[in-house]
Amino acid sequence: MEKRGDALGVEPERNVVEQQPAVVDALYRRLSDLLDNMNRVLVGQKKSVKLAATAFLAGGHVLLEDVPGVGKTLLAKTLAKSVRANFKRIQCTPDLLPSDISGVSIFSQNDGKFSFVPGPIFTNILLADEINRATPRTQSSLLEAMEENQVTIEGETRFLPELFFVIATQNPIEYHGTFPLPEAQIDRFMLSLSLGYPTPDEEVTLLEKTLQDGAFNVASVLSVEEVLQARVRARQVFVEESIQRYIVEIVNATRNHPLIVLGVSPRGSQLLMRAAQSAALLSERDYVKPEDIKLLAPYVFGHRIIPRHQDNKVGHAEIVEQVLSEVRTPV
Repeated sequence: MEKRGDALGVEPERNVVEQQPAVVDALYRRLSDLLDNMNRVLVGQKKSVKLAATAFLAGGHVLLEDVPGVGKTLLAKTLAKSVRANFKRIQCTPDLLPSDISGVSIFSQNDGKFSFVPGPIFTNILLADEINRATPRTQSSLLEAMEENQVTIEGETRFLPELFFVIATQNPIEYHGTFPLPEAQIDRFMLSLSLGYPTPDEEVTLLEKTLQDGAFNVASVLSVEEVLQARVRARQVFVEESIQRYIVEIVNATRNHPLIVLGVSPRGSQLLMRAAQSAALLSERDYVKPEDIKLLAPYVFGHRIIPRHQDNKVGHAEIVEQVLSEVRTPV
């Protein structure tokens, strides 16, 4: 494999199966096309685009928490359109039932038997819009699917497609008619992020694009098979032992920090490592650097900690940043 360069000028040892350079370079080009595709639509959101793509390639799920009108749904739809895959959208409301998501068996008078009608969860990419407007009972219908890629309906286990990705949105400042996500549900999301407002120059560019016909349309650049290939490649990205220990030290620091009541679980440390592998792949590297961990930790851990002072979740990432500053970075 071509040397991608190491900060110390020394290539670390590998524990992965080498692939043909042409195959790897073709994969890198495809992933670069994916990012370019999304950045053409989502003006000024390069960081959020890369974070969403990171979770997508790592096999995780994404929770978008932000005010209305900043592009949460647009990000989800653009990612879905960039992949030649099945896409379904659920508009979460208080009267939404679990069967509306997972499906239901219907009796056919012609056949004299029940037949199962799959719900929208049987897809590749699922957008759960305003997920916190659904009742806890309905929210829980996603737990098994997001963790085990399967759903149990009427006592029968049905498997979801191998490529299954959930991207959910919610408004963090509106509480009327909403149901806060329980910790078990929040823990299913690999990343939680906010898009924020664009800069004045970026907003002018956005207005210019609005005047153009088809400016927000995108073409598919990846197939389902290529996404699965990228996921396999991401899991082969090398993670040196010192990086693994760095992750564990950060996790332990959250469990013993004076500002935090409940720290990060072992699942959080696993997801951070998987996300770092995916981020390295998107940066055309076959090994993880400490910088990958520092970049991703606030987004992977922010929604997993419970601060001692419960004001709002905006400050959670800042607390993780403080924890990072107190943990020695490996060289």
